Amino acid sequence: MRIGIHTSIAGALERSALKAAELGANTFQIFSSSPRQWKASPLSESGIKRLQAAREKYSLAPLVIHDNYLINLASAQESIRALSIEAFRGELMRAIAIGAEYLVAHPGNYRGQALEQGLRRFIEGVAAAAAGLKFGKLMLLIENTVGAGAQLGGRFEELRVMRDFGGQMTDLPIGFCLDTCHLLGAGYDVATAAGLKKTMAEAGEILGLENVRVIHSNDSKTPLGSQVDRHQHIGEGYIGLDGFRRILAHPRLRSKAFILETPVDKDGDDRRNLDTLKSLCPKSSTTTTQSS
Repeated sequence: MRIGIHTSIAGALERSALKAAELGANTFQIFSSSPRQWKASPLSESGIKRLQAAREKYSLAPLVIHDNYLINLASAQESIRALSIEAFRGELMRAIAIGAEYLVAHPGNYRGQALEQGLRRFIEGVAAAAAGLKFGKLMLLIENTVGAGAQLGGRFEELRVMRDFGGQMTDLPIGFCLDTCHLLGAGYDVATAAGLKKTMAEAGEILGLENVRVIHSNDSKTPLGSQVDRHQHIGEGYIGLDGFRRILAHPRLRSKAFILETPVDKDGDDRRNLDTLKSLCPKSSTTTTQSS
């Protein structure tokens, strides 16, 4: 199984891979630039090569990049949408240059429009940003949300529409990233055995589980259907240890990359959450740990 964590590129791109290996991960996620600034710092060829060498040395795959938090391709404000398209194109170009397998994107907020308009604007924004690029092995993964307010992506049906129509407008391959905290917040009960079975059946029918490539593995500080996105340490939230044990053991999910985005409230929380998640894996699927 591929069990990993989000790590920082601060100081040097390769440090993200070295940190992932040090913690005992075999997959990882990064931001390719500051997630809260429109202007991105350029990446050097030498930095990219060192990252790729570290990935190869420690067998770290897949590499997932999460897009900038400011990006809102569904925005009704033309100025924000133009900035978002430009920034998202930059995300795609950096992901391709780095050699990432996946780029995870939040679908955005459609405030001030009908839902259908927001869905269309997101799809058109992706197509505009991706125009003329050669994607190689890169796949865009649309992430589910808790569905609060005018957030897109709180329902599987919305994610399906974005992939179906996006596939008609761009050659960029599109799949999904499911966040466990977001699922619970949106009303998908992944904490109980019966709820997980129902949720996976719906995901399989609507999304196609073969299109789900990454699971953001986060416990939730708020209960089922809260529509509040607050990540919690594994086993300390409303999903709980038994909930994650069932998720990790689900036969249709064991081929996915499980990546933590849990809080780091004190030193060692990243390792503790990773070790906890690994301990919940089926005994026949132990992960290989590496040290830097």
